[in-house]
Amino acid sequence: MFNKVLIANRGEIALRILRACKELGIQTVAVHSTADANAMHVKLADETVCIGPPASRESYLNIHEIMAACEITGADAIHPGYGFLSENAKFADVLEAHNITFIGPKADHIRVMGDKIEAKKTAKALGIPVVPGSDGEVRETEDAKRIAAEIGYPVIIKAASGGGGRGMKVVRSEAEMLTALQTTRSEAGAAFGDDAVYIEKFLGKPRHIEIQVLGDGKGGGIHLWERDCSLQRRHQKVWEEAVSPALDDEARKKIGDICAKAIQGLGYSGAGTIEFLYEDGEFYFIEMNTRLQVEHPVTEMITRIDLVNEQLRVAAGTGMSIRQEDVPLSGHAIECRINAEHPSTFVPSPGEITFYHPPGGLGVRIDSGVYQGYRIPPYYDSLIGKLIVHGRTREECLARLKRSLEEFVIEGVETTLPLFRDLVADPDMANGDYDIHWLEHYLAGKAAE
Repeated sequence: MFNKVLIANRGEIALRILRACKELGIQTVAVHSTADANAMHVKLADETVCIGPPASRESYLNIHEIMAACEITGADAIHPGYGFLSENAKFADVLEAHNITFIGPKADHIRVMGDKIEAKKTAKALGIPVVPGSDGEVRETEDAKRIAAEIGYPVIIKAASGGGGRGMKVVRSEAEMLTALQTTRSEAGAAFGDDAVYIEKFLGKPRHIEIQVLGDGKGGGIHLWERDCSLQRRHQKVWEEAVSPALDDEARKKIGDICAKAIQGLGYSGAGTIEFLYEDGEFYFIEMNTRLQVEHPVTEMITRIDLVNEQLRVAAGTGMSIRQEDVPLSGHAIECRINAEHPSTFVPSPGEITFYHPPGGLGVRIDSGVYQGYRIPPYYDSLIGKLIVHGRTREECLARLKRSLEEFVIEGVETTLPLFRDLVADPDMANGDYDIHWLEHYLAGKAAE
């Protein structure tokens, strides 16, 4: 096992990784910007190194400074968390060149899955079902029109290097194609430095289903069931649950086995997530995230498996501690992402938390790095933390979530807690009857009232 792990991230995920390291007896190094000097994980780490000013490009994305911190502290591995450098193949290459372990997959796997066109080709070759669409990049309008006519409108144009819901345009008729293609290519070039785009069939009312996978890098791999992440705003996940209320046991086992077999064939190492759109009983591959997901706690709650612990074990060469037949499926879990934002306008609300009282009790987990008196900086994602609840059934889980949301008090900044209190009382949410467009329609209706 590692002697010392440097955590190249911030906020709740940095604290989550630190806790896993401490339970394994691994020394920890927290790197931080000047804005995060008082962060909880910085206070608890064995060593700390300031790596720059608040701007991410000068701190958490600054490979040179992070490598210097490794040299200063003698860290023998880096955990990138999610976001920032977690899916940066160049970073993984640099670490390998300096004999520092990247706690994640091989750089080549990051590259392949980071290019949406290559990812789709790879997934298809591995036996994963894909969305009908172009076989690769589309540049000419006539080609785009031909492909759209073959698969049928509406279609969606996506940036090959896109992510986080950016670089997408829905096209509902041939008349819209020229403008949509040009706009998406321009936006993709500006946002990702790559203007390559591709076309897929646009599904009307799909669910967003993702499969958590683990690979040992030696041809071994398992799945840990699915998560339903269909409740989204502007393609950003808001509420996640496991298991999906839309799947039966036969469907979840079938797609889980397909994904486990795929990562075995890929020789994948560590944690990853294979994401799908699901409609009318069919799964369609979207992408693979080659890192730990924000919503990983719901999987941990239903399986009682520590995903960060497994990441550390695999990266250290000791292999996974579990086999597929050892993965349980117990009850139901829901996660709500609590942001420092106005609950209806979603305008960020940085500032000091003047009072903080998280909920507790059986089956309640809070993943957060904030505390009373902590000042939320304006430079980063507005996530305050994640409320995760578990119950023996979905009904029990929803009741526990409702109670927990009523107990949760955060003062000094606006939060999205009121939104979740409304959502948990909605009949559609109670019935699990929602898709990836549901929340946008819900919010539009609220705004019109």
